[in-house]
Amino acid sequence: MSKGQSAGIDGGQCAQGEEQRAWLWDRPAGASRATLILAHGAGAPMDSAFLQQMAENLAARGVAVLRFEFAYMAARRLDGKKRPPNPQAKLLEQWRAVYAEVRQQVAGPLAIGGKSMGGRMASLLADELGADALVCLGYPFYAVGKPDKPRVAHLAELRTPTLIVQGERDALGDRSRVASYELAETIRLHWLNAADHDLKPLKSSGLSHEQHLQAAAEAVAGFLSR
Repeated sequence: MSKGQSAGIDGGQCAQGEEQRAWLWDRPAGASRATLILAHGAGAPMDSAFLQQMAENLAARGVAVLRFEFAYMAARRLDGKKRPPNPQAKLLEQWRAVYAEVRQQVAGPLAIGGKSMGGRMASLLADELGADALVCLGYPFYAVGKPDKPRVAHLAELRTPTLIVQGERDALGDRSRVASYELAETIRLHWLNAADHDLKPLKSSGLSHEQHLQAAAEAVAGFLSR
């Protein structure tokens, strides 16, 4: 657990209707240059090793990070049963609620984003919410095995300043395929050499996962301080 993080998931938990909410904060030791609300992907929770490391890396670079869980993942935490993600409308509804609450709590720039699905849901709302920036870590440009059905229509019109950190060999959007998409001028792509959807590089590249996660955090922190 990094310095400034909430003391365990239960420590930040409270009842909200029939659901329970748990938030994890990672805050810089000093003043924050920005705050990033970071959502998890479809299959891993907010305290996955990936998001844990990213949150710590960003906090070390002056970015406060708030992680939350979608309802289906929070339910899995309670009973251990795997569930598919909630319908898109439900995911977006929860994103709106979290953003509204965090916006009331923090001053300064507030960005939204996430890992894979969490980032894609954020991208659908960034303009609507008026977020200061959007950060996607491994954007799922298409579903597994469906490269002929890209999820990019809204990205051509996106007005929110956006950073997508993507692995060059991401099975959900590699460098050559993404180059063929029409993306808004507000979108900046940061490519990681030989990396997959989790930003993990091939061993033959001579790079480590840790190095890529540090590089990703450096890119995000620099982007949010612009």
